[in-house]
Amino acid sequence: MVNITHKSNTLRIAIATATVKVSKKETIEAVEQRKVPKGDVFEFARAAGLLGVKKTSDVIPDCHPLPVEFTAITYDIKDLSIIISVEVHTIYKTGVEVEAMHGASVTALTMYDMLKPIDKGVEIESIKLLKKSGGKTDFNKLDFIDLKAAVIVCSDTISAGNGTDKSGKVIVSKLEALGIQTEIYEVIADDFDTIQTKAKTLAQKVDLLIFTGGTGLSPRDVTSDAIAPLIEKSIDGIMETARRYGQERMPYAMLSRSVSGLINNTLVLTFPGSVKGAQESMDALFPQVLHVFKVIKGERH
Repeated sequence: MVNITHKSNTLRIAIATATVKVSKKETIEAVEQRKVPKGDVFEFARAAGLLGVKKTSDVIPDCHPLPVEFTAITYDIKDLSIIISVEVHTIYKTGVEVEAMHGASVTALTMYDMLKPIDKGVEIESIKLLKKSGGKTDFNKLDFIDLKAAVIVCSDTISAGNGTDKSGKVIVSKLEALGIQTEIYEVIADDFDTIQTKAKTLAQKVDLLIFTGGTGLSPRDVTSDAIAPLIEKSIDGIMETARRYGQERMPYAMLSRSVSGLINNTLVLTFPGSVKGAQESMDALFPQVLHVFKVIKGERH
């Protein structure tokens, strides 16, 4: 199965439909009046569809087992067609579109099985996904292509030419995948005054400013100490989210002293200096953190 350990839990919703078409009006009447010999078609098919949703990962090899937290199966009759709608909700790392489609398929097959003794012309049509939401698919790159970003690597070792940056380049690469170009990329020393000067200067030039390195507890880890006094509006939830995400993957993420907030209207984020720490911080926060720029502009949540 596809690795989804880097993803975050979000509310995911999918709606799928399937159509069962009969060949005569008498079949529809029998369904509506609960006179089909095999039983109540609506209720039997609904029960089967619910099981179909729950059992999706058992029969579709690449589907992940996930918590199904809501399922609704409804019907709409139009002429000789019964339109089945299956809505599925979960709060998880991956979506439920296959679960919804599988539920619609099983519901339709159950109807077919129950109706074929009284209607040899019954058939199943058009099983399809009608709607899905949740996760990064809701993110529209075009909303943020005008953002200007800067990535600053804080490292005595790398700035002295004794090492190669990987963390900053991971951040740049992930921003690029979101449609955001990094206009400024620099490596500076772990120096309090240098970091503050850089933050003050770039907060006048870019929308998004990310520092990587210097967020730990060693004597030279001063990035958070330098940035915190400059922040005009602290957004504590951002780094709370990053630390919680990291803690679920390794036991030392709670030791990060990363801070975040606004300097002017520039969003400033401080990430750990390790490659994994920087990568996980990006995975934990993006693209959803970019919503802050819509809020700054006065758009509604």
